[in-house]
Amino acid sequence: MRIRMTVAALTLTLAATTGLIAQQMTQLKVGGGGSPHVRSEFTIDGANVSIEYGRPSLKGRPEATLMPPGAEWRTGADEATTLKTSTGIMFGPVHVNPGTYTLYTVPGERNWQLVISKKTGQWGIPYPKGEDLGRALMTVGKTAAPVETLTISMEDTKAGGLLVIEWGTTRVTTPFTVMPKM
Repeated sequence: MRIRMTVAALTLTLAATTGLIAQQMTQLKVGGGGSPHVRSEFTIDGANVSIEYGRPSLKGRPEATLMPPGAEWRTGADEATTLKTSTGIMFGPVHVNPGTYTLYTVPGERNWQLVISKKTGQWGIPYPKGEDLGRALMTVGKTAAPVETLTISMEDTKAGGLLVIEWGTTRVTTPFTVMPKM
């Protein structure tokens, strides 16, 4: 009886949490280098947003060699990381219309840049120069605990959402807002 009540309570807690967060992660495949590939889907302020990316692991390697400071980074493994949105969203000054885009980042010591590229369907490297839709500032912080496998997520906020990238001890974030549907 006690186990049934615990399972029921856990199920209700998970259901309530899932409803609040409104996110789902789907395993897609394993890449050629062994990195799992996922699609993370989020619903924030009525916008359906998904991010598909390869999730490399640190495996004892230094973060700085995997996230090169000052250079465009594919922000994942294998194919380029994609962002799909059902509704227009704004990352800082960058207006992202509904559609599919590629995400890159430029790591830095104090700040990073989120690079939103119009070019899609390519391998993660080389970076497609001249195809930027725009760039938005990202804030650098530390993770609560080391993160072995690259994780990209979104958090709901009062003003919209927060795009979060965590790997190793690095946590970078950038806020976004959802544009009203016309």
